Amino acid sequence: MLQRFIGHYHTIVPHLLRSFLVDYRRERIATPDDDFLDLDWMDHPESRRLVILSHGLEGDSTKVYIASAAHFFHRQGYNVLAWNCRSCSGEMNRTRKLYSHGQSEDLQAVVDHAVATGKFDRIVLVGYSMGGNLTLKYLGTVGRDRPGQVTHGVAFSAPCFIQHSVDSLERRDNWIYKRKFFRALAAKITAKEAQYPGIVDLSQLDRIRVWRDFDRAFSMVIGGYSDLDDYYAYLSSGHYVADTTAPVLIVNALNDPIVPPGLYPPRAGPQPPPHHRRRAPGRGPRRFCPTR
Repeated sequence: MLQRFIGHYHTIVPHLLRSFLVDYRRERIATPDDDFLDLDWMDHPESRRLVILSHGLEGDSTKVYIASAAHFFHRQGYNVLAWNCRSCSGEMNRTRKLYSHGQSEDLQAVVDHAVATGKFDRIVLVGYSMGGNLTLKYLGTVGRDRPGQVTHGVAFSAPCFIQHSVDSLERRDNWIYKRKFFRALAAKITAKEAQYPGIVDLSQLDRIRVWRDFDRAFSMVIGGYSDLDDYYAYLSSGHYVADTTAPVLIVNALNDPIVPPGLYPPRAGPQPPPHHRRRAPGRGPRRFCPTR
């Protein structure tokens, strides 16, 4: 019980007490399905190194854990690209679908855009929570077709098998995260229904109490799936990461409130395996934020 309390403390308190203001340069790019993604840059013109930061569920480039990482990497001589998932940059996206833990094709669009500039010799991918899952899934799905400029991946607090994190949300002590995500996503589902009338049945919102039911009624439908197990398999990077050809560091807190300990993806093939590392107790996911 004490370790759970410490995990909640280290997850919530840094988010409330810390702030980072970052002077980004915004760029909007088109996706292959005629949607858009907003990219926030911190330029380092004399450097040919780039770090791409991927945020967590209902996050964006201004969140403390992303902004502090952007500040840190920029001071180390990196260009920084903090991208915002669809609907997360302050403007609702255009297409029927929103974003999800499995939508690594959007990260691929971001990476491809960065590579196409010709400005970078080394690109490192760093993701937090959902963004970590997207990073791992992207590297697994591209496999040997990975752009040569993409050299490494780092995933913090990544829910590699999403069904287990969904079940963790049902723990009584995780009510604050469940309520926060439910309220935020319910608002976006409502906005998406206004864009595409009839896409979902909003009358179910008031009746849903279990997260799997939320996914079954809304997330899965908007994502174009008809079976929840198939949808969760699509979302889970643990099914893909073994095919990565880049060195990967996976960092999880032992007392993470949402990602159960020990749920790591299988090791990749012999060349090269990703590195799995577990942090000591007393570090919730939001504590993986550089400060200088």
